Amino acid sequence: MMEMIVQFAIVVLAIASFFAVRYLPKKLFTSRRTNHRPSNQSRRHLAQATQLLARARSTSDRNKSEALAKTALTEAETALSLFPKDPAPYILKSLALDLLGHKRSALRSLDLALASPRVRSIQGRERVEALVRRAELKLAVNRKRRVDSAVADLEEAVRVSEGGGGGGGCGGVDARAFCVLGECYEFKGMKEEARRAFQEALKMDPECGVARRGLDRLG
Repeated sequence: MMEMIVQFAIVVLAIASFFAVRYLPKKLFTSRRTNHRPSNQSRRHLAQATQLLARARSTSDRNKSEALAKTALTEAETALSLFPKDPAPYILKSLALDLLGHKRSALRSLDLALASPRVRSIQGRERVEALVRRAELKLAVNRKRRVDSAVADLEEAVRVSEGGGGGGGCGGVDARAFCVLGECYEFKGMKEEARRAFQEALKMDPECGVARRGLDRLG
């Protein structure tokens, strides 16, 4: 009797294993594909927004540029509604809003992109660019009140680059970043720090007029 029970259990286990191997991976794959569908749709809208922004920046026709930027903004917002955990739609939305002249809204969108946990998805050069762009927006919105926060962003961008994540000149930070940092230090009365920042900018771009003018002002 016991032998029959054991044999029956073995048969049941074999049948269960067969169905598990045959059907479970397919079910898991289907579930994984469904869960990733919003992300794939979001990427298509992000690609459209990126192309539209590039066209908006390249045209000299102001009306056409504005129309393209508005359409890019719509695409970015659609991507955002599909996959709100992705920081990329917030960054593209910020770029579109900035192009349309809405700097405060552009800053808020970039703040959301760089907030936890989204910021963990932004690495290397992309993170450096986002930090530098946010610093520029902070200064444009209110230089006096936000200069310290802008400096913090720029110094973090330099640290990220020096950590090897940026790629390119100085690990990803370009002359523009050091020019903005120099202007911030100059505004705060930190002349030596400002001078060093402008000198770093000139190392990267010897033709950088902003850095040369900054050094001239500092004497």
